Amino acid sequence: MTQKIPELQCPDGNKLISPINSPLDEDSQKVKLKKELGLLEGVAIILGIIFGSGIFITPKGIIQEVDSVGFSLVVWVLCGFLSMIGALCYAELGTAIPKSGGDYAYIYECFGPLPAFLYLWAANLIFVPTTNAIMGLTFAKYVIQPFFIKCDVPTPSVTLVAIVTICFLTFLNGYNVKATTKMQNIFMFSKVGALVLVIVVGIVWMCLGHTENFHNAFEGTTENPGKIAKAFYSGIFSYSGWNYLNFMTEELKNPFVNLPRAIYISIPLVTLIYVLANMAYLSVLTPDAMMASDAIAVTFGDYVMGKYAVVIPILVAISAFGGLSVHIMASSRMLFVGARNGHFPECLAHINVKTFTPLPSLIFLNLLSLVMLVSSDIHQLITYCTIVESFFVMLSVAGLLYLRWKQPELPRPIKVNIIVPIVFVIICLFLIVMPCLEAPFEVGMGVLITLSGIPAYYIGVKWTDKPSAFAQIMKKFTTISQKLLLAAPEE
Repeated sequence: MTQKIPELQCPDGNKLISPINSPLDEDSQKVKLKKELGLLEGVAIILGIIFGSGIFITPKGIIQEVDSVGFSLVVWVLCGFLSMIGALCYAELGTAIPKSGGDYAYIYECFGPLPAFLYLWAANLIFVPTTNAIMGLTFAKYVIQPFFIKCDVPTPSVTLVAIVTICFLTFLNGYNVKATTKMQNIFMFSKVGALVLVIVVGIVWMCLGHTENFHNAFEGTTENPGKIAKAFYSGIFSYSGWNYLNFMTEELKNPFVNLPRAIYISIPLVTLIYVLANMAYLSVLTPDAMMASDAIAVTFGDYVMGKYAVVIPILVAISAFGGLSVHIMASSRMLFVGARNGHFPECLAHINVKTFTPLPSLIFLNLLSLVMLVSSDIHQLITYCTIVESFFVMLSVAGLLYLRWKQPELPRPIKVNIIVPIVFVIICLFLIVMPCLEAPFEVGMGVLITLSGIPAYYIGVKWTDKPSAFAQIMKKFTTISQKLLLAAPEE
């Protein structure tokens, strides 16, 4: 997996060059990603990913697991708390290890190359493309839903729209980072606007006296710890994204200041909006109505907004579209850093000199995301990807504790109280162990796919004296990627 490949150059000068031995950076002789992200862009990236599709689909997953209105709201508050303490830990990690790649970089620094490779392997085979698929499917369902009011939305239509959306946003992210981030800034306000509209309508509805859904709010609450853990996974998925700015630390201006500020602004705002939005949903829809709906925000609008309900799916579609765009951009940097370290084929560490984007990584993740669209069951996909991701997030925070012990003198511009990472690790352990009883298949598949990375690591990375046949296969893949990447767009 460390096959060297030559410089790629078009006759028109549009190049794709490895970040090794390039003349474009006089100090390090490497092509580098530009520092184009300020505080506003950092907040937009975090909010853009978090305010993606989760809040419009996971309320159904939570309510059907906990069986009560009151405890579902408790789950939303606790998931916000968990995200906040996790984000505090990542603020320390991101400023102590100021490298792009997020969890991959932290696990690599703390525990070495094999665990880091397993994270990269699991991320690119499970939770990154799965999350892209979930966001693409959510966007597609909300776009198509208004055309099928009295019947079920055709699954092939949803899948086709999701495919087109993922491919288009991959192209857009490869074309220009600056243009993409400007678009995401605009979409951030559209997403907040969609949720504010839901909240305002819900508050007005409750002020008119419609509070009957909150009577005996905790009646029927499940006592099954496995079901509670699965409910938390749905909530955690809605909050997922609070650590994605850490994937782009090298592109963030003044990261020691802007990284923690972006986190401190984003997470409390998200928690407040999520809790209020769920109160709005629950004030209008009964738990049974929520569980029967595939597009909760659309059902909510149909109940209370009449002919103006068409605004809801438009705003939700914009939210999912923008969230998917941010997720594609941020996750490609993680793959780029892994390839740069020799853990994936080196062609994935190339940067287009015209656009300064990691085009090969974007294309590779695009293909894997399309594969994940074979399943259209969003809630199964959520459980499947969140269990594996939660393990590696826990491992990253455990790395913070390890560094405190092994490298106490390491400069830490931000240093959280030691209780914070300890509490986070304990909660993650509960959330990882309990679902084994309720979702053994999903857990087992996640473990198997992750462990399959061990032979891949020793064959692809550690085994340096590979036979010539393997080198020829890699050369063919390199030739194919050259032909594809030489068609890269001009600015």
